[in-house]
Amino acid sequence: MRKIYFLLVAMALIAGTVTAQNDANAKKILDAVSAKMKNYNGVIAAFKLVSTGSTGKVNNNANGKIYIKGDKYYIKQGATEIFSDGNKTWNYNGENEVLVTPADADDQSLTPQRLLSNFYDKDFTYKLISSAGASHQIQLLPVDKRKNFKSINVFIDKTKMMITKARVVDKSGNTLVFTLSNIQTSANIPDNTFVFDKKKYNKNIEVIE
Repeated sequence: MRKIYFLLVAMALIAGTVTAQNDANAKKILDAVSAKMKNYNGVIAAFKLVSTGSTGKVNNNANGKIYIKGDKYYIKQGATEIFSDGNKTWNYNGENEVLVTPADADDQSLTPQRLLSNFYDKDFTYKLISSAGASHQIQLLPVDKRKNFKSINVFIDKTKMMITKARVVDKSGNTLVFTLSNIQTSANIPDNTFVFDKKKYNKNIEVIE
């Protein structure tokens, strides 16, 4: 689950003001993705996360599901779960502990809706790499070279106008690839999906706030 965080941390840092160094063609595409995402009532998608070392060896391969509704989100990967109702975020380790933090504490660390929509800001420069085939590919480079990653490439489905894949390369040459599939964009998701309810678990769970 920490690898999921790493990817979403990287992507969540990409939200805000556009700089003059950016590619106008890339901006047009990113703006269109952001605008379309805002019109969806609810999004449900499966995801796959593959972590590869600098030698090309696969270190981790995980699958899960993401639910998004406005500023709310829910992520499930194996036994671990993340809930956020826009006010609080619950991180359940799948065993006996839930860490609760204010949702605004995730502004620079974890917001899946940013991964799918507002993924560009003053902290990154970006350019359109390719529009061949079914996807646009846009590369984002951190302005602050002290960041742990070298680059992020996002792949935007031309038909859906949504990010369906993101590749993060860190300074050690390790790669994280996050791929979305089975995307539903008109899902009716109950609000209680985004709130951790201890009563639903037959376990002695410690809630840490």
